[in-house]
Amino acid sequence: MKKRWRWDHNLIYNLVPVESSVLDLGCGDGELLARMINDKQVRGQGVEADPACVSAAITNGIPVYQGDLDLGLPEFMDQSFEYVILEKTLQAVRRPMLVMQEMLRIGRNSIVSFPNFSFETVVGNLVLTKRMPVTPSLPYQWHDTPNIHLFTLLDFMDWIQQNGVGIVAAYAWSGGRHRPLRLPADSTRAEELLFVLS
Repeated sequence: MKKRWRWDHNLIYNLVPVESSVLDLGCGDGELLARMINDKQVRGQGVEADPACVSAAITNGIPVYQGDLDLGLPEFMDQSFEYVILEKTLQAVRRPMLVMQEMLRIGRNSIVSFPNFSFETVVGNLVLTKRMPVTPSLPYQWHDTPNIHLFTLLDFMDWIQQNGVGIVAAYAWSGGRHRPLRLPADSTRAEELLFVLS
């Protein structure tokens, strides 16, 4: 099966400087990390829960170990990586606040991307069909979705303010392209979001 093109992969690739140290949480088969290791000489490490993805990453030569993000990451020292990445995984973990706290503890910069559940198409489909929406960003039926924490851009912004987290950069995926975040319009216009936090 052909992989779906990922806008956040391309943006993260461009945001991370050459020869940085990178921890990729929920790295899947290691596709993004492999690209950065090969092209940008980053010092990379992946963490992944799915045994099949861990095996694929190892086959691709990616340093990865099988781990559950919901248990925390005590094996990593404070500020031990320049960048910690979590792509479209925050909504699928059981303890998202712990995962974010660990990212900020371990990384000097944290990059997190997630779907915006208040995107106007999602909300409109829910209202019109009275069924859970299926979209390119949310391609699952209600019974097989990995998404267990449904949150919006404004929910995430509330968390940032309540915890004194710094925003280095923020981007929205809207209308088939990414651009800098625009508030308050992107609370409904952004399909997906990406933040660089410190």
